[in-house]
Amino acid sequence: MSKPLKIRKIGTSLGIVLPKDLLTELGVGEGDTLYPVRTPDGVSLTQFDPDFEQALEAGRKFMRRYPNAMKKLAEG
Repeated sequence: MSKPLKIRKIGTSLGIVLPKDLLTELGVGEGDTLYPVRTPDGVSLTQFDPDFEQALEAGRKFMRRYPNAMKKLAEG
């Protein structure tokens, strides 16, 4: 997966075309959304929203910290 990707003019913008084998490896297709995430090694493309993931983790921490409150909420 180390093929270079060339930046091209697309209309009045610039973009890259992702080869079919890379799209298959990422598990995405036309209409899907990819998120660029800065990492210590550079930039990674992922189909998972890192902001949403942070919100989920905050919810998980809350549930671990307040299990009795979560049980009460689950009772209705």
